[in-house]
Amino acid sequence: MTRPLVIGARLRRYPQFTTLGPRPNLEDYSPQELELIRRAPVVFYPTEALAPQLAALGKRLFPSLACHLLEGDKIKQTTLFKLLGLPHPRTRVFYGSQRRDIAGHFAFPFVAKKPRASCRGRGVYLIENQAQLDAYLADNKVAYIQERLPIQRDIRVVLIGFEPVCAYWRVPPPGEWRSNVAQGAVVDFAGVPPRAVELAARLARAADLDEVGVDLAMVDGQALLLEFNVKYGRQGPALMGLDVVDYVAQGILAGKLPPPRE
Repeated sequence: MTRPLVIGARLRRYPQFTTLGPRPNLEDYSPQELELIRRAPVVFYPTEALAPQLAALGKRLFPSLACHLLEGDKIKQTTLFKLLGLPHPRTRVFYGSQRRDIAGHFAFPFVAKKPRASCRGRGVYLIENQAQLDAYLADNKVAYIQERLPIQRDIRVVLIGFEPVCAYWRVPPPGEWRSNVAQGAVVDFAGVPPRAVELAARLARAADLDEVGVDLAMVDGQALLLEFNVKYGRQGPALMGLDVVDYVAQGILAGKLPPPRE
C-alpha cells in the first residue's frame, strides 16, 4: 500500500506517511519525489506555496484549497461570512481616501485589525481616540474596522473533517482585552453554547473548511463569527487531552480524512 504523501512538516513524526517537507524551489525535490507528487491522488498539508497549483492539477487536498486561500486574510473571511449570510460583527474595510470616512461609520471605541497575516492576538488594536486611529492608519494602508462587542470572552471551536472535536471559552487575563491564549487567556471548557458550535460547523461545511479553528462571540444570546485559522493553536485542545496532530494522523490512516464529498 502506498503511503500517504505529505508536503508540510506537521506529520513528520509518523513513519506511516511519506513527508517530503516544504522547499523553496520545486527543483529542490528529487526526480523521484516530483514523481510522487505528480502521481499522488491526495496531497496532505500541501502548504500555501503549492496548494493552488496542485488543485489545478486535480489533486484532492487536505486541508482543503479553501483553507489555504482564506487563511490569514480577514478581508476575504469577512466577505465569505457576508456571502453565506452568517452572523458576523459589523465590519467595514476602508481603502485609500475612504479611510477619512471611518469616523462617519464607527464611534470610538472600536476595533482595528491588520487585515492580513496577523495571528495570536498581534495586529489587533482597541481604538479609543483619534490619535490611536492615526497611529493605526500610519501602519496600515488598508483599514479593517470592526465594532467593539460587549463581551468579556470568546469561543474557539476546532473542527476536523467538518466535525467539532474541541470547543472552549478563551478568557483574557486581568488588564487584557484580547482573548488569545498566546496573550495569556485562560481556557474554560464549561458551558460552551451549542449554538456557537453549530454555527462553526455550518461555516466549515458551507465553505469546505475541513480543518480549522473558528473563533466566535456570544452577544445577547446570539453567536457571531469572528474569524478562523487553519494554523490554529494546539494549547487549548491539549488541555482537554486532545492531540490534534495525532487525531488527524489516525483519521488519515483510517480513511476518514479527507472527509467524503457529499
